[in-house]
Amino acid sequence: MKEPDSGKTAASYAHSVSRSWYSDADLPSSARRQGCRDIATQLISNTDIDVILGGGRMYMTPKGTPDPEYPTSSSRRGDRKDKKNLIHLWLKNRKNAEYVWHKEQFDAVNVKTTDHLMGLFEPKDMRFEIFRNSTRDPSIIEMTEKAIRILSKNPNGFFLFVEDNGRIDHGHHDGIAKLALTETVMFDSAVYRASQLTRESDTLTIITADHSHVFTFGGNTPRGNPIFADDKMPFTSILYANGPGYMHVNGTRGNVSAVDYLDEEYMQQAAVPLDSETHGGEDVAIYAKGPMAHLFHGVQEQSYIAHVMAYAACLEPYTDCLLPPAPPTSVSATPFLSVQLLPLVALLWVLST
Repeated sequence: MKEPDSGKTAASYAHSVSRSWYSDADLPSSARRQGCRDIATQLISNTDIDVILGGGRMYMTPKGTPDPEYPTSSSRRGDRKDKKNLIHLWLKNRKNAEYVWHKEQFDAVNVKTTDHLMGLFEPKDMRFEIFRNSTRDPSIIEMTEKAIRILSKNPNGFFLFVEDNGRIDHGHHDGIAKLALTETVMFDSAVYRASQLTRESDTLTIITADHSHVFTFGGNTPRGNPIFADDKMPFTSILYANGPGYMHVNGTRGNVSAVDYLDEEYMQQAAVPLDSETHGGEDVAIYAKGPMAHLFHGVQEQSYIAHVMAYAACLEPYTDCLLPPAPPTSVSATPFLSVQLLPLVALLWVLST
């Protein structure tokens, strides 16, 4: 999970002119005068959010507040100008609430007695999985499980939004496929763990992305065979159409045989030189299972996803979507989504590709 106030995550609860208004320190003076609120403030003010896990500690504490994990780092200190400690305010307004910033504290959280949990494990973004300190930061799998175990106590069901830490996106922008693909594997494992903790009969699970990247597989040779380009120089099977991996010296493409392409931070070759690899323009997939998953088909606008979730759970504007339960003496079949299947659990997963 990424910073809870990152662009995609924040879109589920915040209204902001800019995705970069993380704390009040990021607000221009004109926005402050007009009463605009930063994203972090909107997050802790939302009484419908019970579990918050990810990074972003510095946006929650007063400017200059030392970070508990990196107390000597000036760049990781609190960022807020209003001198508010949003963590304390969040805890004050909730019963049976816990705040943790270290994996040891996270592991000690009793899901039976905890109804509200905030876990902020880094000052900004969570670390790439390859570089994650497993004794300090929980994995996306562990955070997903903890969230489901707490939220599943609600007799009315729950909605859980999970982003992949945002690091798939960052790995691609850096042109380093190994970082991005390792994050993807962890995201997939988290989806699998969630499926073990829920029932498909009453859980609508949706997996999608907000965009693609110019990341591709090139060549069409048998598995294990070397691949050569027209210039007789080898190239890796995975490449980028643009990005920082462009390496031409005196008109000659670099020879990947001369570098350690198995290194964790090896930068894939790119066709066009850019400081940062860009998003792609093609449509992205939507995968779904559970009640009303059959409604996801064909090409749809992104807003369609929210409408299907609302319809499946009979929420506004589809509060009358349920068929009435069959009378006891009826021999008719039970409707696919009947009263017996509620409360509905909705899981929305977003790959920040």
